[in-house]
Amino acid sequence: MGAKRTKQKLKMKKLKIATEFSRIPGARYEHEGAFPGKDFRDKHLFPKISEAIKLGEKLEIDLDGTAGLGTSFLEESFGGLIRINKLNYDDIIRTLIYISTEEPDYIDEINAYLKDADENEK
Repeated sequence: MGAKRTKQKLKMKKLKIATEFSRIPGARYEHEGAFPGKDFRDKHLFPKISEAIKLGEKLEIDLDGTAGLGTSFLEESFGGLIRINKLNYDDIIRTLIYISTEEPDYIDEINAYLKDADENEK
């Protein structure tokens, strides 16, 4: 008898900004107001993406349901993964999946911030 083959389902972690962080995310830093990108990255995004990278899993980021995501929030949250946390660009791109039906342009914006941070770190 041959070995039984099972198709392993890829595990996916999820992070919804509106429910796990804030429905009204702020700017970049704490001194600029409540719910800044730095806090989101430090307390939510970095821990989850680090674990997903280590385990070879995907991390789904749901950008919907907020009152809006400012450029400084997005750049600090995502670009900071490379600039501050020193994560590898390819690992990030391979790991993150985005949901943004309300504002699809956020995905292009995040990808541009990741690419810029990667290019500036080289």
